[in-house]
Amino acid sequence: MAIRTLLQLGDPRLRDVAHRVQEPQSPEIATLVCDLADTLGHWRLTTGYGRAIAAPQLGVRARVIFLQLPDAEPWPLVNPEIISRSEETIVVWDACLSFLCIFMQVRRHRDITVRYQDLKGRPHEFRAGDDRNYSELLQHEIDHLDGILALDRVTDIKTICTREEFEKRHRNGSPYAQAANQEDSPNV
Repeated sequence: MAIRTLLQLGDPRLRDVAHRVQEPQSPEIATLVCDLADTLGHWRLTTGYGRAIAAPQLGVRARVIFLQLPDAEPWPLVNPEIISRSEETIVVWDACLSFLCIFMQVRRHRDITVRYQDLKGRPHEFRAGDDRNYSELLQHEIDHLDGILALDRVTDIKTICTREEFEKRHRNGSPYAQAANQEDSPNV
């Protein structure tokens, strides 16, 4: 278990497509999940941001993501895939620990259903919607597994702004406002 270096925008490894995990219950995947949790926790403590992280952000080409929302259990997902998407879409503010100085608006599906495996290899399905912003968050992290970044999904280049401008002008009207009020820091 370790805090690992997070790849930053411009590193070509962020564009690699991750490989399917053949043995979700392996010690290597357990160690990877611990590293994801430790790294995410470190970023949350040092920056005030961080709700989820994907293995490719650590330079690991494995289809593994890890979510840790405030007041929720840690949630590792192995081999997650979106199996259905609502026709209805929403525009949301997005950012990424791999380029935390930039915020932008992106279009996401309002509701999705995700199929994944847990760390014992058992299959699960989860329907994500507006509750805790799981839908947009899971879409962001699963995009990482396919080498897609939030910047690739920007709705209008004019919405791109710095973190300082986002916090000054838009945070109170975004999902990050609630966390800021609770912990005095937003969560990406």
